[in-house]
Amino acid sequence: MMNSEQAQACVKDLWEEHCKKLREDPKRQKEVEEQCIFFGDVRMKYGLEVIGEPEEGGYPVYIALHGGGGAPFPDINNQQWAHMAIYYKDSVKSGIYVNPRGVRDTWDTHANLESYPLYDRLIENLIVFYGADPNRIYLLGFSAGGDGVYLVGPRMADRFAALHMSAGHPNKGSLVNLYHTPIQLQVGMNDFAYDRNHETVRYQMVLDRLEKENPDGYTHNVYVHVDKPHNFRDNSQELQQVMIDNLTWLHTGLVTRRTVDSNAVHFLREFTRQPLPKRVIWDLDTRDRLTDRAVDSFYWVKIPHKVAEGTVILRLEAEENRIVVERDDTGGKITVLLRDGMLDLDRPVTVEYPGGQTKIFHTDRSEATMRETLAERGDPNYIFSSSLELGA
Repeated sequence: MMNSEQAQACVKDLWEEHCKKLREDPKRQKEVEEQCIFFGDVRMKYGLEVIGEPEEGGYPVYIALHGGGGAPFPDINNQQWAHMAIYYKDSVKSGIYVNPRGVRDTWDTHANLESYPLYDRLIENLIVFYGADPNRIYLLGFSAGGDGVYLVGPRMADRFAALHMSAGHPNKGSLVNLYHTPIQLQVGMNDFAYDRNHETVRYQMVLDRLEKENPDGYTHNVYVHVDKPHNFRDNSQELQQVMIDNLTWLHTGLVTRRTVDSNAVHFLREFTRQPLPKRVIWDLDTRDRLTDRAVDSFYWVKIPHKVAEGTVILRLEAEENRIVVERDDTGGKITVLLRDGMLDLDRPVTVEYPGGQTKIFHTDRSEATMRETLAERGDPNYIFSSSLELGA
């Protein structure tokens, strides 16, 4: 049986082998050189600029999504894409600034079914070829790009350190998966199209409720820019006027003012992803757009892709070497992925199910599990050495 030190050495070797293999792959090399990734017949072009020097852990990454969306002519989205190449860039002092082109000229230009595996591929390439810090990947966007943040962020929340949404519409998307992913929302007070102004504050209320129910998570901030229409400054070094009390404005129309730093990059750069949190909340209904994504895991929880409704909540209790299943709407289809440091893999692991039933599991570290989990997400933080199928 592999011990802890052997497992850690194996993880290191596998990651180095993985990076070497990708760097020598002509297809990957072409993607990086041409700044264009394909998924089937669908392509994602992107601009990229490396700014400053890498920080501890590597370069932070800012993936900036452009406006436009369901435009009648491709030129409109092309213009917006070109503008996003510079829009937030000056606020980045150290990092990799990436602006993907929406894959189709649709309202959900950044969140077509193929977009999600393309983001996975893009992030993996950034880590391997550019030395990106996998724990400091940020997603931000304006207008249709804001729509993209609302749609993509919760579905891939375990990939991002934080999110920033400006002037977008939530399209009834769930934010439940943002338990560990901070988000900032911004909108113009007079952005009446699609009721964006009011919907932004209603989503603040959703986040407020989630935070109240889970005080250790759902970090969020919401700015309503006073007297501003669809366009406002979320990339300025100067302070901006925003509402003091968004909820009072929503319910009564009372306008109050304060000045704040509304710079999107300034918000994002304060956060670092915690890839192995002690508690996971996963809204499986968010899988509706992930049909082409070959990823069955969220943080350290794995569920077959065909299960696409309900919620699961699990937590780790390291001192008791226990996994607690707080909620399981899957009918017992949960697999937990483990590595040393999460629990003591040399001791029996107790699993407590809803209702109080318990089972005892014994773990085995396996190179096969390491290879499988590495191949799934291409992220060194998500290489697991053991897996437990919990059952009902």
